[in-house]
Amino acid sequence: MKVVITNAAKADLVSIAEFISQNNPQRAVSFVDELLDRCVLLGDTSRAYALLHRYKHYGVRRCIHGDYLIFYRISEDFLEIIHILHGARNYETLLFFEN
Repeated sequence: MKVVITNAAKADLVSIAEFISQNNPQRAVSFVDELLDRCVLLGDTSRAYALLHRYKHYGVRRCIHGDYLIFYRISEDFLEIIHILHGARNYETLLFFEN
């Protein structure tokens, strides 16, 4: 299945890279590459992760990669990566689809 990364998720990746690069610029690049690879792999295993109860009506699922959470939803034609956030963050405030 084709994987589409939203602008919000791209901005998340930039923030992750900036944060990690403060201490280790090389690891920042390799870790973002790992996250991107994981996103692409979701195209093959999209239904392997359960729907999030609170966002079930939006079809939002979550995959964990290390300390990071990859939020996505599946449409008929593609898988959409919504956000990629550190697990310690309050993601509830960032996943408002009611707007």
